[in-house]
Parts: sequence; C-alpha cells; structure tokens
Amino acid sequence: MKYRGTEYRWRTIDIVIASVIAVAFGVIFWAWNIVWGATGGAFSFFPPAQTLLYGVWLIPAVLAGLIIRKPGASLYTETVAAIVSALLGAQWGAVVIPQGLVQGLGAELAFVLLAYRSWKLPAALLAGALTGLSAALFDFFAWNAKYALWDYRIPYALLTIVSSTVVAGAGSWALTRALAPTGVLDRFAAGRRELV
Repeated sequence: MKYRGTEYRWRTIDIVIASVIAVAFGVIFWAWNIVWGATGGAFSFFPPAQTLLYGVWLIPAVLAGLIIRKPGASLYTETVAAIVSALLGAQWGAVVIPQGLVQGLGAELAFVLLAYRSWKLPAALLAGALTGLSAALFDFFAWNAKYALWDYRIPYALLTIVSSTVVAGAGSWALTRALAPTGVLDRFAAGRRELV
C-alpha cells in the first residue's frame, strides 16, 4: 500500500503520546491482572464469561490508532503496554509480550483494511473486534488448548470479541471524543475533526 507524502511519517509527538498511552496502560494492565485473578470465582457458573472483562487489555491498540492515525500505532502501543505489564510482574510472565504483539496486530489490520482513512465509530468497532479476534486466537492455542472446544474455547473466543468490540472499540472511540474538546489532542487530527 502506498501512502501519500509525509502524512504517515511519525513525528516526535506521535512517539511521545503513543509511549505515554502504552506506559499508562501497562500500569493499568498490571492492576487489571489483579482484578482478573480476584474475579475468577464470580464466574464459576460459566468460566468463559470472565472474558467479558478482557476488553480493558485491548484498549491501547484501538485508542492509539484513533489518536495517532499512523501505521504501527496500534501495534507499538499494545506491545509496549504488554512489556510494561510484564516488567511490573504480570502473573503470566513474559508470554504477555508476544500476546500484546498479536493483539496489536488485530487493531492494526482493521486500520489497514480502512487504508488509514476512517476514524469513525464503525472503524473503532472493527478495530476492537479484530483486536478481540487476534487475542482470542492467541489464547485459543497458548492458554486454552487443554479445555473443551465447544464448552470453553469457542464461547471464550466469542465473548472476548464481544468484550473487545464494546470496551476497546466503542470505549476508545468515546474516550477520544471526550478528550478532543479538552485540547490535549490539538496536535492530532483526532482533536480537530469530528468523530461521528
């Protein structure tokens, strides 16, 4: 895919903001890991339902894509957030790093499919859904291989996609819209254009 001019070159501000998002969410991931561990019993009636909480781990991929609007933003931010989470002591160890890479690829694919031209709610929902799909595929083999296909792995995957679409997709879109009027996004197209 050929990009026009310098529109897609990363500026220093892009790197800084993507890194800030990544580090902030790396810390949030660390806290969310604790929430995940503490809520397992609440879902004992149907363990795959715990993945309704999953979308929080996928927010930086969609959020960075919507704000930075350049190739690699989703991939970079989700991967760096996973690295920070691992460094802070994620209970799943260093496996969260390739997991973050795969999750970032899901959102990146959505923005590639839209040629980095659409930033409205449907684009955010697609990015959320594909991030959830990539997360579900990783987990399908890395974490859930020992579980029954129809009783656990398929519902787990479907609920992960639902959570990611709503929390990471719609949530990131809403967060971007809420931040735009404050002026913190003025150096980005996301702060200057209506996200309807």
